[in-house]
Amino acid sequence: MYEPIRNKSVHRMAADRADFPHRSREEELDIQLAGHLAALLAVTDELGLGAAADRIATQVARLRGAPPARHAGLTHAAPTALHRRAHELAGRALVVAASRADTAVAILAAERMDAHAAALEELRLVGAH
Repeated sequence: MYEPIRNKSVHRMAADRADFPHRSREEELDIQLAGHLAALLAVTDELGLGAAADRIATQVARLRGAPPARHAGLTHAAPTALHRRAHELAGRALVVAASRADTAVAILAAERMDAHAAALEELRLVGAH
């Protein structure tokens, strides 16, 4: 009723996995951290925070080995939404930086979180009056 299999299986055996490139945990964390920082850079550029954006770009370049592409398009989102997004991204970067013991990025991310929290508070106070 069934015809026998004539071709080799398309599935690989576990022993054949050695021919695939593998990344270390540190490499994976570097990639993840650079991604969070690049997203934070885009939001920071949109907010017009040049000095902060330059510091973030320096860290992205260090992690990636090349300078990052700077944000070209604007979302035209409200400043409150942008500060919330930046605060969230800085928090994610802080978690990954702490996980890989990257003190420079952890300090930068914590500073950005504080700055965006302060900006949100200021926007809330201005909006209340």
